[in-house]
Amino acid sequence: MTAARAAVEILKREGVTKAFGVPGAAINPFYRELKESGGVDHTLARHVEGASHMAEGYTRANPDNIGVCIGTSGPAGTDMITGLYSAIGDSIPILCITGQAPTNVIHKEDFQAVDIASIAKPVTKAATTVLEAAQVPGVFQHAFHLMRSGRPGPVLIDLPIDVQLTEIEFDPETYEPLPVYKPSATRAQIEKAISFLLQSQRPLIVAGGGIINADASDLLVQFAELTGTPVIPTLMGWGVLPDDHELNAGMVGLQTSHRYGNANFLESDFVLGIGNRWANRHTGYKLDVYTKGRKFVHVDIEPTQIGKIFAPDYGIASDAKAALELFVEVAKELKAAGKLPDRSEWVASTQERKATLQRRTHFDDIPMKPQRVYEEMNKAFGPETRYVTTIGLSQIAGAQMLHVYKPRHWINCGQAGPLGWTIPAALGVATADPEAPVVALSGDYDFQFMIEELAVGAQHKIPYVHVLVNNSYLGLIRQAQIGLDINFQVNLEFENINSPEIGVYGVDHVKVVEGLGCKAVRVTDPNELGAALEEAKKLAAEHRVPVVVEAILERITNIAMSKTADISDVTEFEELATEPGHAPTAIKPLKS
Repeated sequence: MTAARAAVEILKREGVTKAFGVPGAAINPFYRELKESGGVDHTLARHVEGASHMAEGYTRANPDNIGVCIGTSGPAGTDMITGLYSAIGDSIPILCITGQAPTNVIHKEDFQAVDIASIAKPVTKAATTVLEAAQVPGVFQHAFHLMRSGRPGPVLIDLPIDVQLTEIEFDPETYEPLPVYKPSATRAQIEKAISFLLQSQRPLIVAGGGIINADASDLLVQFAELTGTPVIPTLMGWGVLPDDHELNAGMVGLQTSHRYGNANFLESDFVLGIGNRWANRHTGYKLDVYTKGRKFVHVDIEPTQIGKIFAPDYGIASDAKAALELFVEVAKELKAAGKLPDRSEWVASTQERKATLQRRTHFDDIPMKPQRVYEEMNKAFGPETRYVTTIGLSQIAGAQMLHVYKPRHWINCGQAGPLGWTIPAALGVATADPEAPVVALSGDYDFQFMIEELAVGAQHKIPYVHVLVNNSYLGLIRQAQIGLDINFQVNLEFENINSPEIGVYGVDHVKVVEGLGCKAVRVTDPNELGAALEEAKKLAAEHRVPVVVEAILERITNIAMSKTADISDVTEFEELATEPGHAPTAIKPLKS
């Protein structure tokens, strides 16, 4: 069979059933084999970067998924670099397959011949241009081994067109995936880590995205409940335990944090970090504030992650699931022996802060304040909702005010934060779990970056609801410019000669969305927002297309965040909740 056919057969035997991409001359032989072989459903993207983000969303939705994105030579590969970067930053395995010019002319500046493997190397676990057709099976086999082993991440395979067409000897019936390697903690390491926990008075667990990647959220909850230890989820770990769980102590950080989360953390004396990176939006740049007065144990699958940001008191290189299995085992033994201290007073104090340190969401202003949008989203969307978002004030405010109850129900591009990620990622999530309610959240600029991908949802009947908060501003950048005393090149307003009724909000998103084959509803009154969200759910179910709910916001809102990169110094720009009606959808009723 051709090397291209061998590659397709390996995809299927590695569990791939879905791919996203855009064909082109240099990858057409692979597409022919994709068609002839069957078994891998393909979604045609409108932009190859969009295909890479669809693959990311698809992977992030379920524990065993590996998203595949396919493109031709030259710009298709360079378009996918952003997807590879966001995947490696968040430890997400995706496989990018690119076509390439024939091997004998790659070095001759042939049409659309670029050294994509060299370009992709810094943002992948491996990037290879296969020059010998007989190596194709081994390269693909190794790719899946790499993506799943150790810290997960993306791989790029570049296939010259002549390599794809060359016939090789390959027996798919006897193909077997390579064993996956993941480091595992030892019993002695876990016992030492727990000794720090036993010696502390006010311990916390910082639960990172590595727990979700390892499909170990249930074990984390079990360990926390056994030991009575409150949990601080990171942004990437949000959903490891429900927001309303009595041990959920809130999120910490400069931006995507809860008032009570930061307050709880600053009261702690010991932190057990599992599967987290100590990312700077979580710790702040003033590490002395974050670390002073508390000891740290860090468990992470990547050995070089231990000590990268600051030196913990003890480090363990281990897969989160393997470590948590032992944490649970040892904790059960200690509990049976009556050696676990009573943490009820400490837990109660964390929940007291949760019930008193809240932000206000209920405003009746027109134009709308964004806080009201998240309040209405909490009312409209239940615990099964999978939220998808990337960056901006919309994402920051959403993380402060929305509620998440399950792992993989907050799907966020954390480290890279590329604008435009949300639409294609939401399509990937909805493809992976077509029965779940998928709700995307974007500001107007993120929404405009890859708006053409909505046509993919219309063509392939991929319904989801997209909440678009529109202030016609680069809101986060404008807020960041305050310290520089400028407001420069961040305003998007103009009077649209074709839609004068929308004033200075510029782009008529409703017309654009409808032109792409989807449905859209514009809302200007906050008291009509709830009905609009319900209508969107009905339209998505009826027409099986993405449905956009555009909320017209006030032009300028500052969302709570630290001006000094210090988690103990977060500025609250809006008035705080002082009575229950100010925050009617808060996770706990407000205690004044």
